Amino acid sequence: MTTQPHIGIITQARMTSSRLPGKILKKIKGKTLLQYHIERLLLTGFDIAVATTTNETDDCVVEFTENVNIKNHRGSENNVLSRYYETAKKFNFDIIIRVTSDCPLVDPNLIRNSVEKYLKLNNPNLFMSVGTKSTFARGFDFEIFSFQLLKEAFLNATEEFDLEHVTPYIWKNRSGKVELYQVKQPANNGGLRITVDTAEDFELIKTLIEKFNAETLPYNEIENVLNQHPELVAINAHIEQKKV
Repeated sequence: MTTQPHIGIITQARMTSSRLPGKILKKIKGKTLLQYHIERLLLTGFDIAVATTTNETDDCVVEFTENVNIKNHRGSENNVLSRYYETAKKFNFDIIIRVTSDCPLVDPNLIRNSVEKYLKLNNPNLFMSVGTKSTFARGFDFEIFSFQLLKEAFLNATEEFDLEHVTPYIWKNRSGKVELYQVKQPANNGGLRITVDTAEDFELIKTLIEKFNAETLPYNEIENVLNQHPELVAINAHIEQKKV
């Protein structure tokens, strides 16, 4: 009998965001963005670990995880790859789903369905993601890969960019054996933005949750709301995503 792989979600979270410090604990309807993020992820049914830093400013992140009984690990602020690797190793994750805490409306069913596809393909060298040219709104991003690929990146990556962003060593296929798989949808909503990097981003998420109960909606319904309300899209349309 084959043992099932241990699937774990690792989300990175820290208080020292450069453009909107403390954003993950900003509140909407009495809940923090981090709480919305974790509650959506819990609906996947997978294990969750928050990878935060050793900075004193992130003591509150650890306190939050302990209050909601979520795993946590503290590591380097700048070498996020090492922080991810240490987290995956600590909790014995065989397959890692990478998300970031600046995506409070991340979609649990989209992640679950993609994991099912990943498991069927049964390839430890597979890297599955929504891709750099995503057809989904920015904010539904995720990546799925094996611990084996993460370990290879951890052992071999040396460039600052690769260390800071976790997966470039993998998706640039530096090892020469990675197979890339992009998760797509028929519509192209890649121009929409529901991730939180700035005050304008937060204002949009606040409106989506307060007026449309977006925290209860699947990704396609949230995208529909935005497509039907160009005035909402305009709130943060000028914000440029940091280059990865």
